Parts: sequence; C-alpha cells; structure tokens
Amino acid sequence: MDSLSKRTDHINKSFKSYWLAETLRLREAHRGPFEDAAEVRRARIEGKTFAQQILWRAHLLGTREKFDQKLDNWVGAARWAFVVLILLVAIGGAGAALSALDTGTRSVNLLVALGALLGLHAITFILWLISIAVRTVPDSTWLGQAWLWLTARLARGPDSALAPRALVRVLQRCGAFRWVLASISHVLWATALLCAVLTLLITLSARRFTFNWETTLLSPDAFVSITQALGWLPSLLGFPIPAESVIRASDGLEALPPSAQVAWSTWLVGCVVVYGLLPRLIALASSVSLARRYLDRISIDEHLPAYVELRNRFQPPSERMKADAPAGPEVLRRQHAAMPPASGSHRSAVIVGIELGNPPAWPPSDLPTHAQDAGIIDDRAQRHAFLDSLHAQPVRRLILVCDGSQTPDRGVVHFVGEVVDLAGDTRVVLLAEESRPQRQASWKERLSAAGINADHIFTTLEPALAWLEDAHEPGSANRL
Repeated sequence: MDSLSKRTDHINKSFKSYWLAETLRLREAHRGPFEDAAEVRRARIEGKTFAQQILWRAHLLGTREKFDQKLDNWVGAARWAFVVLILLVAIGGAGAALSALDTGTRSVNLLVALGALLGLHAITFILWLISIAVRTVPDSTWLGQAWLWLTARLARGPDSALAPRALVRVLQRCGAFRWVLASISHVLWATALLCAVLTLLITLSARRFTFNWETTLLSPDAFVSITQALGWLPSLLGFPIPAESVIRASDGLEALPPSAQVAWSTWLVGCVVVYGLLPRLIALASSVSLARRYLDRISIDEHLPAYVELRNRFQPPSERMKADAPAGPEVLRRQHAAMPPASGSHRSAVIVGIELGNPPAWPPSDLPTHAQDAGIIDDRAQRHAFLDSLHAQPVRRLILVCDGSQTPDRGVVHFVGEVVDLAGDTRVVLLAEESRPQRQASWKERLSAAGINADHIFTTLEPALAWLEDAHEPGSANRL
C-alpha cells in the first residue's frame, strides 16, 4: 500500500501526468476512444478522486499505447532544439561583439558599438515588458516560439504533433505558458549577451583599439551628458565613468593615452553587463519563479466534455439487477460473489463459474476445503465486481469454469483474458454435457488468442481441482 501511495503521489504531482492526460484526450477527440475497460477499472480502484482517476487512466493507457515514450521522444527533440539554439545565439553574441569592435581600422565608434551590442536586445526586452503590462499585445518571446518550431521539425513520427499541442494547452490552462516561453527566451538572450561580454573581454585583452564618439549633429556637451547618464548605473557596480576631459577629447581628432582607452573599454563592457546581461538574468529569475508558481496550480479541467463522459464510467450509477428467480441460496451466493473482498491479503485458491447455462451442482462437491467459491458470474456488474476483487485481493491459483457447450462468446473470452492478467496462475475448464470437439476446439483457439496456454485448458473438473489442491496453505481455509 505504501508503494501504491507513493506512485499515486508521483502521478498527482508529475507535470508529465497532466501532459499525458491532455495528449490522450486530444488523440481520442480526433480518432475515437481507446478500449480501456481494464484501465478504467484499475483507475477507479487506485484513484481516490475523479482527477486522480483521470491521471491513473492516462498513466495506464499511456504506458500501454506507448504515448509516454512519444512524450519522452518529444522531450529529447526539445532538448536537442534547445542545444542548437544555444549554440546559434552564442555564436550570434560573439559575432555581434566582434563586429562592433573590428571595423577594419580598430577605431571603434562608441555609439555604433553600443547600438550593435544592445539595440535588438533593448527592443525585444521593452516589447516583452509591454506585453506583460498590456495583455492584448502579443507576447514577444520569439526565441521561445523558435524553440517550439525547431522542436516540431526535429520530432517526427506518428502523433508527434499531439505532444506540443497538448503541452501548450496544459501550460495555458494553468497560466504558465507565457512564463515558460519567457524563461526559454531569456535563457537564450542571456547566453548571447554573456558570450558578447566574454568576447569583448577576450578581444580587448588581446588587441589594441581606439574609441571615439564621431557625430555630426550632437555637440560635445550632449555626448558628455549621454556618457555620464549611461555610465551612472554601471558605476554603482564598479565600472568607472571616463573623466569629462577624456570624453571631450575622444572626438577622433586627438591621440588619447592608453589609460583613456582602458576607461572607454571598461565603460563599454559595463554598459553591456548592466543594460544587457543583468536585466535578462533578472527577467529570467522572475519568469522561472512565476512559471513554477503557476505550475504548482496545475489541475485537471473536469468540465471538459471528454472527462464528463468519463465520470459516469469512473463513478457509475448503481445498477439494479433484474430478478429472474426467487432469492434462494444460489442467488444469494451469486450476489455475494459480486462484492470485492474486504481484506488486502492474498487468496491461495479460488474457483468461479462464468455464464454456465445449465450449471452443475455448485460449488463442486469435491472442492478442496481451503479453496474459496466465488459463485457464478452472470452479468456485467458481477464481472466488474470480480475484477475489482482481484485488484484488491490477488489470487495465487484460480479456476475459471465456462460453458463449453455454448459457442465461445467474444465478451466472455475478453473477460477471461482480463482475469488471467490479474490472477497469479489460472486454469480454464470447459464443461459440456455432450462431447463437441469442434466447439471445444473453437474455444481453445479463442482462448489461445487471448494469451492462455493450451495446457491450462481442461474439459473436466477433476484435473483442475487436483491442481487447485496443491495450492493449500495453512490458515487459508476461508470460503466466500
């Protein structure tokens, strides 16, 4: 039970569980529902709330249909796309720094260099801030959108388009979508700016450059004001502002001492760090924090049409069984057999009849004393209840007695297959008043197709009961 509780907690808290549930919902909306009777039954037992049952069903179906692997494949493609974008923006950041510095003459126009390094960043960052303040403005996290687009190109295969659509819907539903994309976009921008800063430091350390403020319209006083205004904030972090005399002398008409070039280099790097890298890091931290906060609120929208239909299956209304005979001992025994066992321990041996048209004396007179009689199952409600009992109280050895004189029914064969999957070891007995080789061969063929070993199928009760006798264990003498 502790293990089941831990698995339930993991499924409830795992983002992938909600993503998988939405992926399956979209898949069923387009191509019709899955055959999920066994998964719904198990989810009904292991999930305490309707939302937990939805997640359990998605977990079981996703594992069976390998949708969990498809999500993993998409995540792998998303990581590769992210790595590709990281490399591209790193190259772009380094290239921007080199192009800002190396003009062929090694004489750097400070305003042009600053615009080349921070211009696009400043525009996109301001647009992102506006999109937050004004919700009607489209989100400008175009690098995040580029990541989604590139992932779609890398993720190929059947149903590959469902994963990103489901991801977007889950994130939008909990309000985390814009912040997740913003986080990705800011990571990429921060990478580009960090590479630009590192390239500046390396290049300025290895080569000699001269800096000037070539301008036609601006006066020296205006350039002094601009330099001091831009340098004020970096100066608080230790990046000094060039002296006013140095600023006025940097018009390209006079030769400046090396100390002046160092002052301009430090000022330029400080502006890129303070107005480029730091805002992106702050925005990244804020976006990640908000994304986590909204992801903590993730939940299942139980009012979606697909889940409304599931509610009736997870919480079916009580079924009234039609009375077709007086409530004698046999009828009472069959109704009692439809109730799941109360304890969670294993049962050693059980025998149950399935739709026996002309049942023999039941239970068999030579049934071992330690074996439990689960009665005769006649309808769907009793089938569901018996399968629930196998989930709640597993059986080590089980005998299923079928009417071998009847034509094998697909529903019965499917039910036998489900029971075999849940029981420890199972034998099937095909009872018939008359020997009908063709019908029994048809039964065996159908049962074999359902995964039942031909050696585990008998035509009389004696060998099955002898096999059941071997399952005797002290303390297991218990009869339903």
